[in-house]
Amino acid sequence: MDTHRPLAVITGASSGIGLELARVCAGHGYDLLVTAEDGGLALAAEELREQGTDVTAVRADLALYDGVETLCRAISGTGRPVSALALNAGVGSGGAFLDTDLSDDARVIDLNVTATVHLAKRLLPEMVARGSGRVLITSSIASTMPGPYQAVYNASKSFLQSFSQALADELKGTGVTVTSLMPGATATDFFRRAHMLDTRVGRAKKDNPALVAEQGFRAMTEGRQKIVAGSVKTKLQGAVANRVLPDRVKALMHHRMAEPGGGR
Repeated sequence: MDTHRPLAVITGASSGIGLELARVCAGHGYDLLVTAEDGGLALAAEELREQGTDVTAVRADLALYDGVETLCRAISGTGRPVSALALNAGVGSGGAFLDTDLSDDARVIDLNVTATVHLAKRLLPEMVARGSGRVLITSSIASTMPGPYQAVYNASKSFLQSFSQALADELKGTGVTVTSLMPGATATDFFRRAHMLDTRVGRAKKDNPALVAEQGFRAMTEGRQKIVAGSVKTKLQGAVANRVLPDRVKALMHHRMAEPGGGR
């Protein structure tokens, strides 16, 4: 890697929003250290190298403590400061809470919540000591509403939203900023993996992940605390969910969109 270029670390970078964030960072002159658990990471890394950037790919399951530590060792092994950190890795689980497997729900918490806290705890001290850094945490507009049929997922995103904004406040004046990225339904593999293709939201039109990533990157570099990213429709949905609708109405709407079989 060219040590004169800034280094961006991006989790969940084999596809979807994470891969698009990596593309945007590469296009803005960053070297990359990317990670994911699946075999698609190697292909993603090769594609990113074609943009003329140096890429280190670390295959690790961040839902596991050892996976996070593997990533931290790889970052330390570069001997380089992390200029941008995109904590994007996440997973969903659809279905009625009483019907979903405990192991699936626990994995949502382990990857979305625990891994994010673990990585922030490991990587933020060096950024603060250096007095420089940009952090982007992928939350969701789902963080603003109760999530019938995605109870654990929405709760995990609510945690990330609160966590991100708390860190942003704590780190004021340190030179390190924390931005919460809040996309809506996005055209990624999320809904297939969450077994939600038969739901209304699973079948609905979705935002372009490249648009979400571009808006998230811009908000991160500007040091904004949060950004509802995606289409104008998503931004309006985020504004209404945040400021207008009571929780019981939001729960009713989410129930309708996420109910298994509702999109048939």
